[in-house]
Amino acid sequence: MHSSHLLLEEPIRMASILEPSKSSFFPALTKIVGTLGPKSRSVEALSGCLKAGMSVARFDFSWGDSDYHQETLDNLKVAVRSTKKLCAVMLDTVGPELQVINKTEKAISLKADGLVTLTPSQDQEASSEVLPVNFNGLAKSVKRGDTIFVGQYLFTGSETTSVWLEVEEVKGDDVVCVSRNAATLGGPLFTLHVSQVHIDMPTLTEKDKEVISTWGVQNKIDFLSLSYCRHAEDVRQARELLNSLGDLSQTQIFAKIENEEGLTHFDEILQEADGIILSRGNLGIDLPPEKVFLFQKAALYKCNMAGKPAVLTRVVDSMTDNLRPTRAEATDVANAVLDGSDAILLGAETLRGLYPVETISTVGRICCEAEKVFNQDLFFKKTVKYVGEPMSHLESIASSAVRAAIKVKASVIICFTSSGRAARLIAKYRPTMPVLSVVIPRLTTNQLKWSFSGAFEARQSLIVRGLFPMLADPRHPAESTSATNESVLKVALDHGKQAGVIKSHDRVVVCQKVGDASVVKIIELED
Repeated sequence: MHSSHLLLEEPIRMASILEPSKSSFFPALTKIVGTLGPKSRSVEALSGCLKAGMSVARFDFSWGDSDYHQETLDNLKVAVRSTKKLCAVMLDTVGPELQVINKTEKAISLKADGLVTLTPSQDQEASSEVLPVNFNGLAKSVKRGDTIFVGQYLFTGSETTSVWLEVEEVKGDDVVCVSRNAATLGGPLFTLHVSQVHIDMPTLTEKDKEVISTWGVQNKIDFLSLSYCRHAEDVRQARELLNSLGDLSQTQIFAKIENEEGLTHFDEILQEADGIILSRGNLGIDLPPEKVFLFQKAALYKCNMAGKPAVLTRVVDSMTDNLRPTRAEATDVANAVLDGSDAILLGAETLRGLYPVETISTVGRICCEAEKVFNQDLFFKKTVKYVGEPMSHLESIASSAVRAAIKVKASVIICFTSSGRAARLIAKYRPTMPVLSVVIPRLTTNQLKWSFSGAFEARQSLIVRGLFPMLADPRHPAESTSATNESVLKVALDHGKQAGVIKSHDRVVVCQKVGDASVVKIIELED
């Protein structure tokens, strides 16, 4: 299962590695999710992020209120219109996140081997002796010898703003700890992580529910990122909430796996969720360092086989303050692609980093290079074998379309879809060329008004590796004749030509429904 997707079969010429990368309309098949914040919320900065390759914007409610995020989103909409680049919206919940409350925002210095008390009484002022936390049950959850990590919000792991504490004793509701290293904690918000201990707090807090039912509904969010997802039941409860909100019944739930508890129940969570986010920052604290890579490979493999998007976080932390990633980070991004990641999620790098646009384009370029040597042949065989026989109708069409495209060296696969399912199945087989999913709007009614569906489906493919959506004209509805299908195909081909992925004399594989049958055809362009 863990046989790595090694480089392509043919040996790679060293000289060819040194050739400069060609830029194209699609910077990479792997998608980039950017977390928006102080350094990435002006129209200008957001336009730069979109042009550099960001296709999903993440709004993190661990900090900032609804008005702040609304202003950012309004700016994003302006940037989307001016750059003509689609972007999906992801709302990230706070969940049972333990936080140190520092009301004065003064920097706090901790000395190595010094004593510090964690207390639930939040009216106390944070100091080098006392750190107030937002959870009453900490004393009941920990014991002497346990490890507690305190770091700046979206800590990058390299800074001296994080501290490892060891529990010395529990005194009533307070926890007395010894500081293992010297550190200076700066800023209003620090997160607290207790290694491998169950924290008895709900996954969806009351605040989360309120934000989803107000801000989420108002902005028809495409994705809900469910922080600290620990059980399949967490996903089911979130789904019930979304379904009760009408407009959000189409919102996809991405379960964010952040600790050992989530990993233990990974298989059941994957069945319930629409996608997975591996939060490697927190996992890196919860797990021994030597185990992290193995969980990454195993989790990505499972997501790939289930055909559900897998998103990886925390890849180029050092670019928060630097223009270039470290060697280890550059290699890490490439390995994420070779391991089968659909998207890379940037946190501190775009939220408060000095170089949000440069970070997105650097990650995109590394992904692009890794995709060139991805062993598609091996991956295709493994996926077909995993799916087994007899294949479902759609699955066989999708795998045939990818096999045909590779055999005829097609420059692009065009897939007509109304639910987006057919296009996602094609992407599951990881074709080496982009998949243009032409989303044909469907006319639906809720007895009060008629509306076209399709925009959700188009935006939700912006997190899937290799899928590039375009929304067809609603005057060509899904149940149309072959004549209108031809005109929609012409629009899709023109779109591909403008984007620079289709040139004259190229071959294109088209996957579409004609009547009740699904058809895969190969067309060769004259001019």
